[in-house]
Amino acid sequence: MARQSDSSVTLILGGARSGKSRHGEGLVAALPSPWVYIATAEAWDNEMKARIAEHRARRDERWHTVDAPLALPQALRDAGDAPVLVDCLTLWLTNLMLADRDVPVATEDLLAALAGRRAPTVLVANEVGLGIVPDHRLGRDFRDAAGILHQRVAAQAAHVLFMVAGLPMVVK
Repeated sequence: MARQSDSSVTLILGGARSGKSRHGEGLVAALPSPWVYIATAEAWDNEMKARIAEHRARRDERWHTVDAPLALPQALRDAGDAPVLVDCLTLWLTNLMLADRDVPVATEDLLAALAGRRAPTVLVANEVGLGIVPDHRLGRDFRDAAGILHQRVAAQAAHVLFMVAGLPMVVK
């Protein structure tokens, strides 16, 4: 198991449109720039392209965006001493599962990368375990994998927040 790092790792969980990303951007932007935004989304359709554009429009030239749909641990290592916002773990997990990657191995690599960080790191993730049980196996596997991923990251994080209606609730 990866050890707790000396850096400040913050996990922000919440539902869709709960304010997770905006809150994470604010936490990172309160630190000295430049900042690194590690994006895990892939624009497969027009709706996702619009969401990505909306997120990019909120950030100015002090943000350096790195696209890492699968290589999140390496992107964290490459960020060096810059404060980082990862948006989001849920899409990263989706990408791993759809690419038939070994999720437990990827999770260990992520935890090791986080433990090695010496700069503030904020990770955004969707809490998907509060709804109904999915009616198909892939949905149930995804929900379970997301819950395990969140537990592992939260155990290592210094801070965990849960967003509701744009308001952060401190969990840890």
